[in-house]
Amino acid sequence: MAAQVATTGTLVSISAAGEVRAANNEVRAVFFIEEQDKDKAVAASRVNRKMKLGVDILKKEDPQATLSSRNYTTYPIYAEEQPQNGRGDAKRLLTGWRVGQYLEMKTENLQKLPITVAAAQNILALNGVTFGLSEALSKRLDAARITDAYQNLMTRVRVIAEAMGRNAADAVMENIDFDGSDNPGRPYMAASMMEKSARMDKQVAEASFEPGESTLAVCVVAHVRFK
Repeated sequence: MAAQVATTGTLVSISAAGEVRAANNEVRAVFFIEEQDKDKAVAASRVNRKMKLGVDILKKEDPQATLSSRNYTTYPIYAEEQPQNGRGDAKRLLTGWRVGQYLEMKTENLQKLPITVAAAQNILALNGVTFGLSEALSKRLDAARITDAYQNLMTRVRVIAEAMGRNAADAVMENIDFDGSDNPGRPYMAASMMEKSARMDKQVAEASFEPGESTLAVCVVAHVRFK
């Protein structure tokens, strides 16, 4: 029979985790517009005009949405074949300009999302959507995941105490550390980066979106000493 090992004063590091799942109630949709022209000013003007129309449409369809302008880019376009000059070195031939701008929309109005996106797609291209939890909902769920983690920790303390031949009442928690780790929603790409914007005289059919759910997790580590 193996000799019993004394465990009085033993310090044990115990980890546990807690999580809570909830249906996503917020979406971030990114739109963009891109134009090409030999004249840089002409391309920029078309981008500016269409982006303004797109913003007006989004504000009309979803007044509660938050809109944020993103990258505004201007790139030169060069001919694929480079002519050779008399000195034998290639000179790049500028043929035009590519101008683009991005716009992010954040909203909790998921019910009307297909209508809002389709209306905007008559002017702008949809680059992608990401579903997740709003800040307010995440805060409300915070207590639930911490409680779950702590209960799991207490269960592990009792199991470890029993394995050591000790009473859980002999365990004294010296410190405890909660380390949160939220899991953001996964993005669903809905358009190519180089997709051309739709013409105003063509109506875009409504897309189908499934918001899904997110999991908020938290890890807890405690140091427990047995008396």
